[in-house]
Amino acid sequence: MNALTIKDPADLLSFIGHTLGFWPQESLVCITLDKGKVGATLRIDLPRQPGTELPYARTVSSYLTSDTSTTSIVFALYTSQHCQPGQPKPHAATIAALTGVLAQNGITIRDGVFVSDETYSPYDSEPGQDISLPISTTQYSRVNAEFIYRGSTIEPTNRIILPTPTHEEDHATAVENCMNSIRAQAPHQAALQASQLWTNMLDSNDFPTDEDCTTLIAYFQLPHIRDRLMADIPGINEPPQHLLFAQTETAPKWPRVEWAQQLLIHAYTRTSPQHAAPILTTIGYINWWEGRGSKAHQYLQLALDIDPSYRFARLTDQMLGAGIIAGWNTNKNTAYRNNLDMP
Repeated sequence: MNALTIKDPADLLSFIGHTLGFWPQESLVCITLDKGKVGATLRIDLPRQPGTELPYARTVSSYLTSDTSTTSIVFALYTSQHCQPGQPKPHAATIAALTGVLAQNGITIRDGVFVSDETYSPYDSEPGQDISLPISTTQYSRVNAEFIYRGSTIEPTNRIILPTPTHEEDHATAVENCMNSIRAQAPHQAALQASQLWTNMLDSNDFPTDEDCTTLIAYFQLPHIRDRLMADIPGINEPPQHLLFAQTETAPKWPRVEWAQQLLIHAYTRTSPQHAAPILTTIGYINWWEGRGSKAHQYLQLALDIDPSYRFARLTDQMLGAGIIAGWNTNKNTAYRNNLDMP
């Protein structure tokens, strides 16, 4: 695969859109650089309250400095706020705070782009100077053409759209009956059988039968088995607690992780509301592993909408809210596609 060269703002915005998979809104996107080579990509919501610029800058800096090879960054600021004639650009205080905090860590800001709903322009252009270009011109950038050739697309938003579950009553009854059978077994034996079923699915190229899907949904309802199945997903031989919190030096098998997510979405279409929360929470957790914080949050909120008392979803969402990054994403050798998308 040929290396991509980013030569102008249109290339940069195309690179961001295809790397994230969607067009950001009310977001700051930073790309780390080391000797001119692109490193990690970070997207994070813009601060919503005035006076929070410095804590926000420190949070952004903590994410960016996790890549110890970073020497500089470029950024793009996406907002619907309009530039006022003769006034600094929106969120100027945020960028000023970030510039100072990064400088304390030996990192410089090489360039920045201001992106409105219709146009983009250099962030450091003089107030009142209009050198903006239409967003539509990014469609003709070299980088955009190369990504499209590779089969990539940019979605208009990051909003998840779930397939419609069947909600058939006989599915719910079958899951409950299966759970009763599982509870009648010795816990260790039940966990072993669950792991064998799940591993076979992960190693297969086909979606499971409805019967196996029902059994899988039942297994995920039981916390001690659910955790065992989650630890099976990365496909590497490490202690389960290290796998769950992404604290391994060995990279997970990311194609296997992606397939696990597809299997769980397939299982979701065969759940009833009373059994959906563990499936949605696990999908959210996978998105956290992948550095897709905003999508993870959406899945967790959907799980809590269905079952507000589901503790695993609430604790995981609190972890995201605290800004905790999956360990794999702090190392470019283990990170998923080398990007972070934080709410």
